[in-house]
Amino acid sequence: MPKLDEQLKAAITRMSVAEKDKILLRLVAKDEKLVRKLIFELIEGGETRDERAAALRDEIANDLAKEKKDYLTPGYLLLYLRHWNARINEHVLATKDKSGEVSLVLFMLAEAFRLHHKMLKKFPEKRSDTFAPYVVKRTAAILTKAKKLHEDYFIEFRGDAQELLEHIWSFRPTAVLAEEQGLVRYWDL
Repeated sequence: MPKLDEQLKAAITRMSVAEKDKILLRLVAKDEKLVRKLIFELIEGGETRDERAAALRDEIANDLAKEKKDYLTPGYLLLYLRHWNARINEHVLATKDKSGEVSLVLFMLAEAFRLHHKMLKKFPEKRSDTFAPYVVKRTAAILTKAKKLHEDYFIEFRGDAQELLEHIWSFRPTAVLAEEQGLVRYWDL
């Protein structure tokens, strides 16, 4: 971001409060991420983090469950996972909810396997060539973040982490990649 010219800074500081407010509101309205963060901090008082995470978890569960099993493929499932991962990232940017990020991502990936494991196995392994790397890399990254959290948070996601690892190691396309990446088989923390 370029630095402001000193003359411009001085001119801005001389502006009336009403003029500054008008400009600030126009600038804030252009940045959706900032708007979400300000709503969380200023309107909700920063106290709705858990409620927001729970609502997002419910949305993920409902969306993954309603997907028609007739046309779902590993590629389409990957699109849904990427969509929900972006929504989780938006939640984290607005709330700075690090434990919620870990919990939500592990839930999302575990839920995808819980609901669609049969579908994944019915396709040839080659059809999972984009799905498998995404799941393994995302799991490895989120488990690294999980290890940095205080152990009191582990109870929130221990079950999903272990179930996800079991699915990864029982599904050949992800198991091969997990072996290559050195992904753990058991969540033992």
